[in-house]
Amino acid sequence: MRVILAEDDVLLREGLASLLERSGFEVVGQVGDGTRLVELVRELEPELAVVDIRMPPTHTTEGLDAARQIREEFPGVAILVLSAHVEVEHAMELLASGQRIGYLLKSRITDVEDFIETLERIAKGGSVVDPALVRELVAARKRDDPLAVLSEREQEVLALMAEGRSNGGIARRLWVTEGTVEKHVRHILAKLNLGEADDDHRRVLAVIRFLEAR
Repeated sequence: MRVILAEDDVLLREGLASLLERSGFEVVGQVGDGTRLVELVRELEPELAVVDIRMPPTHTTEGLDAARQIREEFPGVAILVLSAHVEVEHAMELLASGQRIGYLLKSRITDVEDFIETLERIAKGGSVVDPALVRELVAARKRDDPLAVLSEREQEVLALMAEGRSNGGIARRLWVTEGTVEKHVRHILAKLNLGEADDDHRRVLAVIRFLEAR
């Protein structure tokens, strides 16, 4: 998988590049600002861009702005945005743009196996949300909750889906069988009126519905 890294912290960027290359990725470009990132994506058309949300010159939303532009011009490019802190508004805007998208705290990179799995899920069309963001969204639940039709267990399963976990991963977390998780997922999709379509696509739609309700 061909990857471009956008991170102004040179040490972190080089560390990520080394980690990805050891894990079988091809790092075709490294940049330290959003403008150059967009230019490089146009030039190299990678499968994946890993983007820091805050980069020069103002260290505010340069990475987010670049990610938005990449999504508009190259919807097939998977994007993982990295952030030092949970920023709900920015994450919501980004994740609402559809598939092949992810939002992860930089602290999550320390779990190498999980980080690599996250990149692979995003590249395959998934939507990945940092668990810390999921917890904050759940804590800020709106009074008029469109997810009230779901049982407590179904909401728990949906929250884990929002973290990007597979049915097997959810089963291990909840100490139930994978078949039980599959049953819960079917009920969730039915109760949220997500009609017949590609199962992976419906999972992403369910996650977006979950995020919009928070």
